[in-house]
Amino acid sequence: MINLTSKQRAYLKSLANSLEPAFQVGKGGVAENQTAQIDDYLRVHELVKIKVLDSALLTAREMAELVAEKIDATVVFTIGNKAVLYKANPKKPVIKLPKNK
Repeated sequence: MINLTSKQRAYLKSLANSLEPAFQVGKGGVAENQTAQIDDYLRVHELVKIKVLDSALLTAREMAELVAEKIDATVVFTIGNKAVLYKANPKKPVIKLPKNK
């Protein structure tokens, strides 16, 4: 998990605006196989939007923090029932974050 600056967070948020949710979490929560799928997705795309259904027992924030902790990702933001996670690919980076000053 990395600490994002406000500039980096804003940049990732702007990229995430055009994304459609790639995963949905329902009342069953996040299963281990779904966590692995999210991790695999992040290895390729580095940024993922997840939708938490109304029937879910967790809020979007709780779900995002739980998944991020399991796969060593970073929660970019949550809004309503959606969450966005980021995890840099150390071998083949896709997203170039603005540098810290």
